[in-house]
Amino acid sequence: MRQPSYLLGLFTLFVVITLGLSGPLLPAAHAQLPTTQSAPDDEEETKPDWPRDSLQRRTPRGTVAGFVKAVADENYERAARYLNLSGMENLTVPGPELAQTLQRLVDRQGNIISRTLISNSYAGRTDDELPPNLDEVGKISTEDQPLPIYLEQTQGADGAPVWLFSAETLEALSTVVDTNRLRVNQFLPRFLVKNKWGGVPIGHWFIMVLYIALAYVIAWVLVGLGAKLLRALWHRARGEQGASIIQAFILPSRIFLAVWIFIFLRRNTGISLVVRQSFSEVTFLVGLVAFLMLLWRLIDVFTRFGEKWLMRHGNQGGLSAVLFLRRTVKFLLIALGIIVFLDAIGVDVTTGLAALGIGGIALALGAQKTIENLVGSLTLIVDQPLRVGDFCKIDGQVGTIEQIGMRSTRIRTLDRTVVFIPNGQLAALKIENYAYRERFWFHPTITLRYETTPDQMRYVLVEIRAMLYAHPRVDPEPARVRFTGLGSDSLPIEIFSYVHAKDFNEFLEVQEDLTLRIMDIVDASGADFAFPSQTIYMAKDAGVSEEKTKEAEERVRQWREHDEMQLPKFDEARINELKGTLDYPPNGSSAHRNNGRPS
Repeated sequence: MRQPSYLLGLFTLFVVITLGLSGPLLPAAHAQLPTTQSAPDDEEETKPDWPRDSLQRRTPRGTVAGFVKAVADENYERAARYLNLSGMENLTVPGPELAQTLQRLVDRQGNIISRTLISNSYAGRTDDELPPNLDEVGKISTEDQPLPIYLEQTQGADGAPVWLFSAETLEALSTVVDTNRLRVNQFLPRFLVKNKWGGVPIGHWFIMVLYIALAYVIAWVLVGLGAKLLRALWHRARGEQGASIIQAFILPSRIFLAVWIFIFLRRNTGISLVVRQSFSEVTFLVGLVAFLMLLWRLIDVFTRFGEKWLMRHGNQGGLSAVLFLRRTVKFLLIALGIIVFLDAIGVDVTTGLAALGIGGIALALGAQKTIENLVGSLTLIVDQPLRVGDFCKIDGQVGTIEQIGMRSTRIRTLDRTVVFIPNGQLAALKIENYAYRERFWFHPTITLRYETTPDQMRYVLVEIRAMLYAHPRVDPEPARVRFTGLGSDSLPIEIFSYVHAKDFNEFLEVQEDLTLRIMDIVDASGADFAFPSQTIYMAKDAGVSEEKTKEAEERVRQWREHDEMQLPKFDEARINELKGTLDYPPNGSSAHRNNGRPS
């Protein structure tokens, strides 16, 4: 893990240096951006069709960027046009000289906030405690108290807003004593001060590069010591989870701390305003990358913990949900990072988001099936009718679930082919999941030949039921064996029971054992299994019994004489006389003896 982290840290350092050295080009590029951009904290506002200001002074951000660009070009005549000199009748210092004084004080003992934090709205910031026409963009340190640097909104000849450095700030400049502290030019070789790049001594750029390397080295040492101290004091840090969490924080913390150290060094060593503003946007973006990197790593760490926990508990459905959630959160994290990045470099994200909203509706109409499948996948994850590894029957397809994806679910059939079912369709289908069975149903129907005697049938019924009760894998409740009737060519016996088995293969083993035992019982009874056949008996017919016929006719005659013929239906009185007159269980059975009746 150390080598990739080290390389990533060096890569970040290279990006900071590269973007920082391109700083003199950034103000010029920003000056060409449309003035209708909005800061992240600005509310949506109506933007009148005002004419374009050639100096980009319609917003506070444009004014600061234009002033920095002017002093970088050492064009103080143009820099003076960003100052509000109206109403300053007692001004004895020319405007260009006053602009140079402002630059010098900010260079030596002041600071202007990062460009990304300055409002890009016509109305300026509305969430501070200042009057609506004032925005604070920085401070100059003095012996008494810091001097705020204000921009104030004025109106041009056409009524359009024009933001300028306020007259209050300019009047206060005369009271500031130039302490000339920490001026880096005193410690630089003369050729590094005399030669300039972007209107700034080359030495300032070299020092900023040195600060970047120094800040990263200091952050590397401090974070490393902090991690060791944490591992020594926190007992959970020795475990897998604690170590993973600490490792996730190390690189983002190192980059974030290096950014803060770099900001501190550049603010307190008299580096030129031009250089600092060039690097301010870069430091913000690097800090953003460090924050998003931390969130990304924590997502991986915690979802990995969740996956292991779910795997230990055999929750495959929860595992699919965690994987889906991780992809979704990472996608949202990337989208958020892109939006903040674009806004930081001056791209109008509100207009883009509105366009994406309209385009999203059109895309949704054209991608109904895709959205339906996404919703279906969420339904499968939440309801969990099936999980990866389950053996299921879905719309006639029988097989094992191999993957539940964002769009479709993959099933491996018994023929070893693969079937893909769209999740939107799958969520509406009838799913028979065999993996949820806690018991297996053993319910064969055996048929005996018609030559089987009643006592043989009784033997088979008793012995099969006894075998089911005695078998350790058969649930005794219920374990039912019944002679269900007289079939057309056989005597059927229905068996109903449940088998305890952990999977289908084990059930087949138990079913095989039960079936063999049933065959042994039938064989021991002297009976045999029936099969579709036709038997022809060659015997002399004895005819109808005349004696029994006369007895039946006499009985019917007596019923007629006494009006006791129970046709077409029985009398209620006769039904009451007959109730309970038969012995059940039949005479000779063990149940009959237990009921206390005479045998």
